[in-house]
Amino acid sequence: MITVEHLRKEFTYYKKMTGIRGSLHNLFHREALTKEAVRDISFSVEKGEMIGFLGPNGAGKTTTLKMLSGILYPTGGRIEVDGFIPWERKDEFKRRISIVMGQKNQLWWDLPASDSFYLNKCIFGVDDGAYRDIVTELSEMLEVKELLNVQVRRLSLGERMKMEILAALIHRPDILFLDEPTIGLDILSQKKIREFLKICNEQWKTTVIITSHYMADIEALCDRTVIINQGQLVYDGKLGEVNQLLGKRKLLTVKTSATVETGQWEAYAPVREASDAGAVLEVPQEKVQEVLTAILSGLPVEDFTVTEIPIEESIAWFYRKEVVTP
Repeated sequence: MITVEHLRKEFTYYKKMTGIRGSLHNLFHREALTKEAVRDISFSVEKGEMIGFLGPNGAGKTTTLKMLSGILYPTGGRIEVDGFIPWERKDEFKRRISIVMGQKNQLWWDLPASDSFYLNKCIFGVDDGAYRDIVTELSEMLEVKELLNVQVRRLSLGERMKMEILAALIHRPDILFLDEPTIGLDILSQKKIREFLKICNEQWKTTVIITSHYMADIEALCDRTVIINQGQLVYDGKLGEVNQLLGKRKLLTVKTSATVETGQWEAYAPVREASDAGAVLEVPQEKVQEVLTAILSGLPVEDFTVTEIPIEESIAWFYRKEVVTP
């Protein structure tokens, strides 16, 4: 459905000095600077996949989505989306895709959302009957049916975001690009939007690429994740395998009935944290049983648990990475 090969995007901007003297200097001797927002990334997406597109701020996520949707023209490389070249912006291509950006509005602020929906219906040439069915079905799924005729400006942030997603799906696109769709939303609104997107993907086989800084969004929706940093691809694979690439470590949390000195814990494994009540140790997966047996025989253990390294920590490690994972 989507093919990206050696994609690059550069932006040219100018250094600006302050003050009157600086302004005169800028007028005659501007210093041009170049920002490489995306540097030689390649990946492909199959029909019906939901992919988490991750990276720190400024990594190039939004820039990549804009090139995939035809908003920006790349500096180099090749993109093919459902058989189309995005920046050619052919009408048939625009009917196949939709993009929702959490920090930009597509709905008319002073009009009810239903008016914006109808405008999209006319733009995309959706049949009257199909339009009514879509709006009814999606508004019920998102629980906003009673708000369709309320001015957008009077809706809460969560309600507006639901309306934005509904507007993007009026023409039933094959591909949906989502850039921070749950930013600033409360937990219940985030959960409802995630459930809705999952249903759309399962029922309509919509291909979805989603960027988010909320790992709950990615873990709930995506089996595969693509991570970029400083414009470069650093990981492309299953989300569940991220921890395995970092050494298959486990967290061993031990609660004791008596105080144990930190030095005693360090004899068994690296200590993440320690207190009078116990400690958290980081243990290689293959040594968990060995370490646990030694601790049980040598210390006053009251209880213990073995858990995975939080996925956020593994993702953060990739955010600091600068080479592509083979």
